[in-house]
Amino acid sequence: MSVSELVPNRVSSGVPGLDEMLGGGFPPGHVVLVTGLPGTGKTCLGLQFLLQGAINGEKGVFLSLEEDVPRLLENARQFAWPVDAAVEKGTLKVLRLDPKETRQSLARVQGDLGKELKSMGAKRIVVDSVSLLNMLSDDEPGRRTTLFALAAACRQSAATTLLTAEADPIHPEVSRDGLTEYVADGVILLGYRTGNDGHRVGLALRILKMRRTAHVRTVQPYSIGSSGITVDAKAVDFGGP
Repeated sequence: MSVSELVPNRVSSGVPGLDEMLGGGFPPGHVVLVTGLPGTGKTCLGLQFLLQGAINGEKGVFLSLEEDVPRLLENARQFAWPVDAAVEKGTLKVLRLDPKETRQSLARVQGDLGKELKSMGAKRIVVDSVSLLNMLSDDEPGRRTTLFALAAACRQSAATTLLTAEADPIHPEVSRDGLTEYVADGVILLGYRTGNDGHRVGLALRILKMRRTAHVRTVQPYSIGSSGITVDAKAVDFGGP
């Protein structure tokens, strides 16, 4: 992982090419949704964002609703990131929020999660994924309440936050729940490019919105390699994923 050039008053994504599209990085304190179909690298981007913070000496928290801690760390090791050193040093902490423990998980999100995150000194937070979080509630009002409580907790901590969410398989330009876009300050869409024959030929990234900053609106190709995600910010617009 290469250390992105620091821009004043911006939080580096840690993803080569993405900071360029963002005009230097995320505005601090933003809650940003990263949505996409399975296999597009949502978790990878979140981990890359946190490890960039660890390189900068910033504490980060990964709140996982999908994978347990050992498996998540094992997945991070395949990119040769300094994940074990970050955990040992305390610049990366992984918390497990088990969807099976519905009542306890909801109480935590709607209770003292914001204070808990702030007490950790977290500067960066990743929640993976809000799609599973929404499954904790039985109805639409409940899902909305839980989602707004989560966003409020992250903002209370004053950290810059990435929320991952599964895209709707029929309409992949929006999240499956269709709600998270409205509570987020920014939305990054990860998707597939298709050839004229309808087959997938690559990956493409688009910034759908990012409040309080100018940003590139074109669709740019990206790849997932041995060092993580790299965006080709100088390629021509490839059209929507």
